[in-house]
Amino acid sequence: MRVKTSVILPNDLLEMVNSLSGQYKSRSQFIEIALRYYIAQIKREKQNSRDLEIINRFADRLNEETYDALKYQIPL
Repeated sequence: MRVKTSVILPNDLLEMVNSLSGQYKSRSQFIEIALRYYIAQIKREKQNSRDLEIINRFADRLNEETYDALKYQIPL
């Protein structure tokens, strides 16, 4: 479902939107796609940050396991 809304934008930003939205059905479609892309990027960054936090929390234990596994390798 689509809802009509009103957004106030700086003039220079609106000019950029207008200049880039030509290949889309409408300015609204362009803004919708841009917002979806930006929101997905924010979600990815948050997930990456959480993942990095988990990796860092367990880094010492993971490194110990890796060093232990490397002991079993045979030199080539």
